[in-house]
Amino acid sequence: MAGSSTSSIGRKYAMAISAMLLLSFLIVHVTLNSLSVFSKASFNEASQFMGYNPFIQFVFQPILMIGVVFHFVMGFILEIRNNKARPVKYSVNAGSANSSWMSRNMIITGAVILAFLGLHFYDFWLHEMNYKYIEVLPEDPSRYWMELHEKFSDLWRVIIYVISFILLGLHLSHGFQSSFQSIGARHPKYTPFIKGFGTWFSILVPLAFIAIAIFHFVTQ
Repeated sequence: MAGSSTSSIGRKYAMAISAMLLLSFLIVHVTLNSLSVFSKASFNEASQFMGYNPFIQFVFQPILMIGVVFHFVMGFILEIRNNKARPVKYSVNAGSANSSWMSRNMIITGAVILAFLGLHFYDFWLHEMNYKYIEVLPEDPSRYWMELHEKFSDLWRVIIYVISFILLGLHLSHGFQSSFQSIGARHPKYTPFIKGFGTWFSILVPLAFIAIAIFHFVTQ
């Protein structure tokens, strides 16, 4: 039992660390993409730096991708283990009386977000890999804004992005504070701040991504 408990805590701790890595990435990503709304030149310059900086390309990017895969795989594993540990369903499911909708459906929102990431990688990451390493095209520091802009010319893609970011917000609304709780950051003095900051983070970051997608659609 002690070994099982320790391994369970270790998995949750690792899950929390990977979540914090992805939270950091979201901050960088939304900051970079926000530049596309205010300045084409600044967005192109920042994208060129991110796209050809060796540390970002060959250190940070692989770590990020491993973190994404690890976070979702570990999430599914924890969900399966939790279900196995509770094989007999309660005759009356108190549901919302004991937990929020978000906490009970993290696996669903996570699965949809994972599917969305597949589309996002197809739209941008595979394009970059093809541009730089397969076709080996010459550097063009002015191409990034237009490539992003053209991706949101289709209404169906904008709708998918909007729905996905709404689900991301729901996922973050529970996952943000849960990640801090998993590493032991629980204190009467700090927990209310973490919960409040997490709530605003889960609203503002997805809303910013949605605003960026809509901006590029309506300015075609």
